[in-house]
Amino acid sequence: MIPRPYYIDLLKKYRDVPLVKILAGVRRCGKSTILDMLYDDLCKSGVAQENIITVRYTSEELDIELNDKEMYNSIKNQMTRTGKYYILLDEVQEVSGWEKAVNSLLENHNADIYVTGSNAKLMSSEISTYLSGRYILIPVFTLSFAEYIEFKKSSGKSIDELMNDYIRTGGFPMVALGDFDDGTAYQIVEGIYHSVITNDIVRRHKITNYDLFDRVVRYVVENVGKTFSANSIVKFIKSEGRSLSVEAVYNYLEWLEKAFIIYRCRRYDLQGKAVLKTQEKFYLADASLKYCIMGFDPRSVSAMLENIVYFELLRRGYEVYIGKNETKEIDFTAVRRDERLYVQVCRSLPENSDREIANLLEIKDHYPKYVVTMDELAVGNVDGVKIVKLSDFLLNENE
Repeated sequence: MIPRPYYIDLLKKYRDVPLVKILAGVRRCGKSTILDMLYDDLCKSGVAQENIITVRYTSEELDIELNDKEMYNSIKNQMTRTGKYYILLDEVQEVSGWEKAVNSLLENHNADIYVTGSNAKLMSSEISTYLSGRYILIPVFTLSFAEYIEFKKSSGKSIDELMNDYIRTGGFPMVALGDFDDGTAYQIVEGIYHSVITNDIVRRHKITNYDLFDRVVRYVVENVGKTFSANSIVKFIKSEGRSLSVEAVYNYLEWLEKAFIIYRCRRYDLQGKAVLKTQEKFYLADASLKYCIMGFDPRSVSAMLENIVYFELLRRGYEVYIGKNETKEIDFTAVRRDERLYVQVCRSLPENSDREIANLLEIKDHYPKYVVTMDELAVGNVDGVKIVKLSDFLLNENE
């Protein structure tokens, strides 16, 4: 296993804190492997193997469908020793009422509990009912560029070469572990995508008109990094001679979010200091999802650079918004406690350098302002705006 120290360090921080640690993210982003790493780390810390209980609830592992009582009893029956138990449960959303079982384990036993999941059942309202104030949600994403480099360190490639590979083939660990050409990588990601769509959305929500749902998905994918509304999608569908309600679009977007395929980025009014409810953007859980659906197109790279920067900011613990400054737009306004930074993303600065820099200069505060670009020649500082190379921004949080 190639380490992912960010997550292990975070789980160490919460070890023995009486909260259920919930690791949530898109399928195949590495959650199960992180649990395996946690198991190893617990053993190295001196925890006896007999006091670590691991259960996988994937459909492949389960012969029968469990309910919460059966889940609780099967785990309780393994707790035959004295001392604290560490309970690691993978893909718990496959068990109906898992929240009740986990809550009972937390209340009735000396246990430190970690769970993973990858779809809407994990995010259901029952978490608030049964685990209210007793859990911490830890988002798990596909590989950051720093992690990707670690996965590919034996390749002999330069940082720039790896950056280009990362942009094209994304950060799913099973892709990064291999030496695949683009086409094969996209086939692997397409398999992940269809698994999510089929198991977590179409079957669960009983979607009967798959073609119409698929067209909405493609609209979102085609418009990554662009502001649009549910009404925009309805009008587009109507232009193709088909009909779809705004409510149906809202449902589709919500289901895609809960399956961690897309992430919603809201607009923030820098003048009124308020989050706006219209004209949001959506980003894909991994850039490769766009290419596996639409094919690779060099013209779409600019939007996917935005996608990459968006997730890097999320990994660093920022709340990320589109910045609205009167009539101007800032790609990202990122907020973390009392910190803030502003980021514009562009592939090549000379194309529109005046707009990128001017929009930032109009923000009259002392917070850091960046233009992130692939243009190595443009790197520098303009009136306090830092122009940085994409790879440098991704690898150095203090850049």
